Amino acid sequence: MKTNKINTNTTKLFTSRKKSSFIKLSALILGSVLSHSALAVDVAAGDYTALPAGTNLALAYYQTASRDELYSGGDKVAGDFSLASDVGILRGVHFMELGGYIVDPQFLLPFGTLDAGKDIAALGEESGVGDLILAATVWLVNKPKDNTYFGITPYIYLPTGTYDNEKGLNLGENRYKFVLQAGYITNLTDDISLDLVADVMLYGENDEFGADKKTMEQEASFQLQAFLRYKMNPSWDFRVGLSQTFGGETEVNGTKMNDAAEITKMSVGTTYFISPSIQLSATYGRDLAVENGFSEDNRLNLRVLKVF
Repeated sequence: MKTNKINTNTTKLFTSRKKSSFIKLSALILGSVLSHSALAVDVAAGDYTALPAGTNLALAYYQTASRDELYSGGDKVAGDFSLASDVGILRGVHFMELGGYIVDPQFLLPFGTLDAGKDIAALGEESGVGDLILAATVWLVNKPKDNTYFGITPYIYLPTGTYDNEKGLNLGENRYKFVLQAGYITNLTDDISLDLVADVMLYGENDEFGADKKTMEQEASFQLQAFLRYKMNPSWDFRVGLSQTFGGETEVNGTKMNDAAEITKMSVGTTYFISPSIQLSATYGRDLAVENGFSEDNRLNLRVLKVF
């Protein structure tokens, strides 16, 4: 693990700014370490497909991402930054019938490593477990023959992850979060399907933000996601996606940070059933535009899904 020795470039960068600018820059860096997962719930195309009651899914995810540009108010922040993440997620899903509707109670447990470099190398490298996520989709429309589905999913984030206010990098957020998401799937042709997903995220406060244990609050954030999938055969598909996130301005000890998100990102990927019960998935993505926070220049998601 790297030491917390302050390098010369970081000192010059921070000390050359006024106190308010320093606080905002620090909030940008610390608050956007995991900005994408902190502001919205990314889904994969096909996630809103309802499966028969009694079906179970075990999933393992791996994401690696790199970031070397930091933005404030749409302008690139001067400096030489590097922030990499390697994050995994273990997920379990059970489909059941409740009151005539298909429901899928599930959990997601993130874990991984964050590594800061160059001008922010003082933040070091940290590993740990993220906040436990509990969720359950209720399908209000479930028409497998037409490949048409509409579901609503509440998510609850519990502050169970690794968090130390003395450290600049944490996988846990030390706060509760609630998300309400809705997803719709339909066929456009026999081989092309459309996925539309929207969510709103509400935040509890983190009363131990930073070394001085400041109180960080955050306004609601929103995300819209759309995917097109082309079915090359019953076991193999190709998909492209576009996402827009906005909102989520933070406030530290009553001072607004003017750091509301506006993130546009794209993805391309493919999934393949190597057997009737095992599916492999690979997706590449990157940010196209960022208003505040780090911009992901490369992101690779891998997923293994087991049906039983």
